Amino acid sequence: MVSRRNFLATTGAAAAGLALGCRSAGTVTAPVRRDRIGVQLYTVRDQMEKDFTGTLQRVAQIGYKEVEFAGYFNHSPADVRALLDRLGLTAPSSHIGLDLLQKDLAGQIQSARTIGHEFITIPALMEAFMGRPIDADFWKRTAAEFNRIAKALQPEGIGFAYHNHSFEFEKLADGRTGYDVLLAETDPALVKFELDLFWATFAGQDPVAMFHRSPGRYAMWHVKDMRGVDEARRQAATATGSAMQKMQGAMPRLAAVGTGEIDFRRIFAEASTAGLRHFFVENDAAPNTASSLGDIETSFQNLKRLLS
Repeated sequence: MVSRRNFLATTGAAAAGLALGCRSAGTVTAPVRRDRIGVQLYTVRDQMEKDFTGTLQRVAQIGYKEVEFAGYFNHSPADVRALLDRLGLTAPSSHIGLDLLQKDLAGQIQSARTIGHEFITIPALMEAFMGRPIDADFWKRTAAEFNRIAKALQPEGIGFAYHNHSFEFEKLADGRTGYDVLLAETDPALVKFELDLFWATFAGQDPVAMFHRSPGRYAMWHVKDMRGVDEARRQAATATGSAMQKMQGAMPRLAAVGTGEIDFRRIFAEASTAGLRHFFVENDAAPNTASSLGDIETSFQNLKRLLS
């Protein structure tokens, strides 16, 4: 099965149930509607690799209206946009690796404009996945680079966001976390965050508390569930090894939305505080199940009921 690291390398890669008037950096955003449930297509990467068009057709048939890409599988931006239009789908965001943005920012901007992305989102920092040491200076340099890229995207009408895993919440020598540094040293008007509810919860964070500490910063969420939250945290507290090794230990606890333990009603009730604009179902481990498409269908039906 393709790992996130290899996948990114090869691809360049119920108040909330009603219309929510979300506030972001002091401005009122468009309402987030429960009839616009999205899915991160990394969840069905095994199917996308085999049948790009057919997989998107099935995603639309399930009822999803928004998708977030993690690679275009050698399809041109124009072809991707035409297919989305035909299926009645939109793609508010795409996961694009930081290295690719640094090498080809102009090209990625053009692709985003053609497909209709509202955000370009950094999916991960490969240094952590490769086991390299990460200190406060690394996070400061990363924050500065995020500001630089986000500033370049702004005139193009494209937002910038960062998607977390769990390593961002590990303590630094000064007692802060990498996530603390990113929040403090990036421009709130330019740099938003795509909060992965699973990885934040696994790392011992409370998403609701995060929203209240940094209101308006969380324009997007990854909605993914987990089983055995307390046990996962106990194991992580004593685990050794790289961030990737710790994350791999959590993978078996991933679950379709609504079949685990995360209290999504409580989280969605704070969507306005967060600044939420889009949310995407995701399950990193879904291709290891009998059917990744079946997994996202279960998540869709459960999330639709939860938000009703």
